[in-house]
Formats: sequence, C-alpha cells, structure tokens
Amino acid sequence: MKPVRILVADDHALVRRGIRTLLENQPGWKVCAEASTGREAIEQAEQTKPDVVVLDVSMPELNGLDATPAILKTSPQTRVLILTMHNTHEIMERVLRAGARGFVLKSDAERDLVTAIEALADDKPFYTSSLSEMMLENFLSTGIEERVAQEESLDGRITTREREIVQLLVEGKSNKEVGCELGISTRTVESHRAKILRKLHCHSFSELVRYAIRNKMVDA
Repeated sequence: MKPVRILVADDHALVRRGIRTLLENQPGWKVCAEASTGREAIEQAEQTKPDVVVLDVSMPELNGLDATPAILKTSPQTRVLILTMHNTHEIMERVLRAGARGFVLKSDAERDLVTAIEALADDKPFYTSSLSEMMLENFLSTGIEERVAQEESLDGRITTREREIVQLLVEGKSNKEVGCELGISTRTVESHRAKILRKLHCHSFSELVRYAIRNKMVDA
C-alpha cells in the first residue's frame, strides 16, 4: 500500500484517536499531525504538508468548509477529505465549492474512510454515494438560471476572513478578542463587522447571528 501522510482535524479527542487507530493500521500510513480547530488545521497543514487532510465540518474558530480553501492555498498538493455527520444538500454543495476532493459521512467512516483516502492519495475524488446522487439530481432538476442565481447568492460574496470574524463573534468573543485572535486591530474588526452587516442586509448583531446560524455560515 502506498505510504500516505495524514492530518486529522476534529474537535473531539476521542474521534481523532479512533480515526488515527483506523488509519495507522494501514501499512505505510502515518498520522503526521492532529488539530482540534479549523485555524489549527490550517497551521498544521502549512507546517507538515500532508498528503491528505481528514477534516471535520463542525469545529470552533473556523469550520472545516471555510478552512478548506486556506489549507489548499498554503499546501496546494494536499487533498482535503471532509468527514461529517451532516448530509444536507447545502453542506454537500459547500463541500464542492470549497474544493474538497472527498466527502464521507461519519456513519460510513468505518466502511469508506480508508477507501476514500486511498482514492485521494492517488489524486482521485471520492464522494459518499448520497453526494453523488445529489449531484446528479441537482444537475437534472435545476435549470441554468437557477444555478447561476445560487452561485451569485449574497452569502457567496462573504470572504474567508469575514467568515472567520463571524464565527468568532458568534462564539461570543468581543471585537478586541477577535482582533487578538486574528492579529488585526479592534478598529479593523469593527470595519469588517460593519461591512458584513451591510452585505447581508442585517440591521443588528443579533440579526447577523440568526442569519449566520440559519444559513450555516458558522457552527455555533
């Protein structure tokens, strides 16, 4: 079996331990790093340059779907495999938009995870059967104009940095704490916050929180 270096990112230590045990039973495979937040996953990917990142969607600081483009930017040769318990159409569409090459449901991990990583390590995509069915169904049932409208949705104009700020604010951090976390000034955070409110047509912070949670921009 081809040697593979893997980064495992999940905010539950027990889940990470289980995945590590499963993967390191494969000859030549090594879990080179672990991460418990989206931001830590980006940092570890940049430092270790793994072949594959197994990335949970629901993580603090920055969720897996928003961390994926940043991982691919800092480590272009890395392939991202999204591992999640959610199989909604919206999550699946965001997986594809984020640039992940694989998608496996946690309920299918014991059966599919090794096969999925083998595929990604050979530069082949692997998507759980429900995602493949959704992609076909969406292509057949959605008209061109509707797909264009989806791609040009308001949420699509929110930048990765703005998503980071929304995530931290929803977690209850102050503007100052967000600034310290991201290495920017409090005034810059306030500027971003005001811009986000304008983009999403929200008139208050509480309205922004409701919008972000309702549209799954963040994992609260």
